[in-house]
This record gives sequence, C-alpha cells and structure tokens, in this order.
Amino acid sequence: MSKPSEGLYERVQEAARAIQDRVGERRPTTALILGSGLGGYADQLQDAVAIPYEEIPHMPVSTVTGHAGRLVVGWRGNLCCAAMQGRVHYYEGHPAREVAFPARVLAMLGAETFIITNAAGGIDPGLEPGTLMLIRDHLNLIPDNPLRGENDERFGPRFPDMTRAYAPRLRALGRDAAHRLGLDVAEGVYAGLPGPSYETPAEVAMLEALGADAAGMSTVPETIVANHMGAEVLGISCITNKAAGITGEALSHDEVTETAARVRETFETLLGTVLTSLERGDRKG
Repeated sequence: MSKPSEGLYERVQEAARAIQDRVGERRPTTALILGSGLGGYADQLQDAVAIPYEEIPHMPVSTVTGHAGRLVVGWRGNLCCAAMQGRVHYYEGHPAREVAFPARVLAMLGAETFIITNAAGGIDPGLEPGTLMLIRDHLNLIPDNPLRGENDERFGPRFPDMTRAYAPRLRALGRDAAHRLGLDVAEGVYAGLPGPSYETPAEVAMLEALGADAAGMSTVPETIVANHMGAEVLGISCITNKAAGITGEALSHDEVTETAARVRETFETLLGTVLTSLERGDRKG
C-alpha cells in the first residue's frame, strides 16, 4: 500500500501546469475560495479564463448544490486572481488532504494571499443572519488534518506554526474596507466541523463553551495548507442562520443559500474593496 503522501507533490505540480497552460501569462498572486452562494464574485474578474474542475488533473469535484465547480483566473485591476467557485468538503467523503488539494495547487501557481469564504451558523447570540464575520482564529474539530502522514518539505515544515493562521494585517484590511463602506462586520472564532448533519443544540452549547462564535463545514483544511505553504489567509464567514437551539427553529440548506444570496451584493462590495487595498499594496496591522 502506498503512503498517503506518495506522489502528492507531483500531482499538485501536474494540476498547476495544466491550469497554467490554460491561462497563459496570467500568474495569480491572490486566491479566492468562495463558499455557498458566494461564488458569483468570480464572474466580475476581467479577461478571465474559466476551467471546470473536471478538466484539471486530480482536482476533486464538489457534489453540493450552489457550488459551480470551476476555477476562474482573471484580473481585478492590476491584481491577478484565481477564484474557486465552490469547493469539496470532508463530509462528501474526501479526506482532509484531498479537501485541501486545490489550495495547494493555487499556492503552487503563486498565490501568496488567500481569501477564504464560507457560510456559517452563528453561535454568538449577537450574530444575526446576514452578518459578515472576519475570522480571527479557528477550532479544527474535523477528525482529520490535511498535513497528517509523511511531510514533504518542498511544501513546508513538518510542524507549521498556526499562531497567526488568519493574518492580522489582512483582517485589518478587512476592517478598514468595511469602515470605508459604512458596513458593520464582526470578528470571531470559526469552528470547523465534519458535517453533513447540522449541530445539535448540545453541540452548539459545547462549541460556545469552547469559544466558537460561528460554525461551518469548510475553510479549516485550506487554511492549514495555505499556512503550511507560506501564504497569508483572510477568512470571511457569512452568517446565514442562528445555530441549532438558539431560536428553536429547524435548520435547512435552503436557508443557508437564501441568506447568502441576500447578502451577496454586500459581500462582493466588501471583497472588491479588500482586493483594491491589496492591489494598492496597503499594509495594515
């Protein structure tokens, strides 16, 4: 039986080469991983090339409704971006290593900044549906880690530091962008859970006791891998519902996608303003 990491570097290289062959001179320095209902921003990129995941070697393909399943590489001003419209999740049956595979590919292409978004349930009672939350830190409660197994030093160190998994300077850019737009954004801790069932009220109470402000089923594997490869991460959660037990109402994926659609314009405006700051080379924090 082969080792879990056997050939991973070569597979990442092969996927990156295939993308580069399709996008030509475009060299993305910023990666956008766009979650449920939030993938529309990629359509705003200029002079863009869109590649279905099925056409990229070794790229896992999502089965979740609301995830377009393609990579879009194009320009936001003078900033070259690679935007993932949809992602795979641990609950679809993929190990964390495969969930994070696309993030490795984007870092291999040259992405030094990752903006990772998700739809999340609000645990903090003050987080109303429609709130955008800048992720300050996370709890990895997925029973796997994308770095588990033999480490390839060409990717990064065996034991990468996660003290600043979500770069303070990028979070400061997010706060500044929100202030200039007159938007109220929250900051908090994101709990990454395996899914696909939503949390029980007892589990939500446990998460609150652990210090989580919001919960979801993504983002953590990609953030770990981006840090492993030396990139910076800005995480943004769209709070789409109150977590289980807070209102007494049943949860549904329809509510998630409906709320994400409702705040899509606000989210895209904030994201565009952050990208303008990155384009200008603003340094906060």
